[in-house]
Amino acid sequence: MINYIIQVMLFQVLFLIVYDFVLSKETFFAKNRWYLLMSAIMSFCIPFIQIPSFQKVVSNDARILLPEIVLSPQSMIEKTEIYQNFNGGLIVFWLGFLFFLGLFTFKVFKLIILIIKNSIEKKDSYTLIMLPNSKKAFSFFNYIFLGTDINELEKEKIISHELIHCKQKHSLDLLFFESLKILMWFNPLLYIYQKRITTVHEYISDAIILKSADKKLYMNTLVNQLFDVENISFVNQFYKHSQLKKRIMMITKEKSNKMKQIKYLLLVPILASMLFYTACSNTKNEIIEKEVIPFTMIDKAPTFPGCPENDKSCFNKKMQQHFQKEFDVNLTDSLKLSPGKKRIIMLFKI
Repeated sequence: MINYIIQVMLFQVLFLIVYDFVLSKETFFAKNRWYLLMSAIMSFCIPFIQIPSFQKVVSNDARILLPEIVLSPQSMIEKTEIYQNFNGGLIVFWLGFLFFLGLFTFKVFKLIILIIKNSIEKKDSYTLIMLPNSKKAFSFFNYIFLGTDINELEKEKIISHELIHCKQKHSLDLLFFESLKILMWFNPLLYIYQKRITTVHEYISDAIILKSADKKLYMNTLVNQLFDVENISFVNQFYKHSQLKKRIMMITKEKSNKMKQIKYLLLVPILASMLFYTACSNTKNEIIEKEVIPFTMIDKAPTFPGCPENDKSCFNKKMQQHFQKEFDVNLTDSLKLSPGKKRIIMLFKI
């Protein structure tokens, strides 16, 4: 499991590096949205993908299984002390999971309270929630939350902007990453992913609005209005201080040349390298299971010092003596193994 988590995080780092340094500066907002969603999904799936042609490239070492060695029962088998063996890491994981699940539940409950307590206006394609004495402006699915302190001229622009979030189901994207953050709460890359896709959502809405709105007036709306910000990570907010500069830069930026879409082809060698990496990792993990050969089946035995050449019996006897002499009898204590008989398997590599 630890190897799987490391692989997932490694792949997410690579995907985010490509996005930040190659794709984020282009105006292909819809494609960038799908890139962030699909790369996050692929990072969890790639470790399970096995391509036989890649695995054949990785050489497997043969390993020889020696006969079983039984140590003194008095030194290894009988234990009077009872050990309580538990996985501390698993407990920490579940505590974190429950905490972030509780935090998510609290945020959802907070939204429900806002819907119940405040004035509701049913529209054709959305529901408008008026927030008294507030300048907040955000949306969640088909609910648009709007502060009553926002002037009437700005309300229409904000609603048009938030309606795009509603129609394009941007809330699903945010809930997807919110779910991943609960399951993998210790992974900081998921927070970066959610931040990136939230910004892309704003780019998409801004670009659609500007097809029928004056660019300068729209930018004035962003700059002049100081809206409050709702501290809920899975809602689309019209105004957010951290995104303001980026949004204005994208509004004033010329559309990217369509030829620059070739940058997305970078995914081909990146995915190939990821698949090759997983093939190498999985092959190494499976060597012991697939390539173990019984000691009695080898044609020529290794020669232990003091034994005649190719004398399996002598080699086996000397190896057992060597093992019993050198083995750390306190190993079970240091590994915190439970009481009982243990099997020790000796392997050597050709």
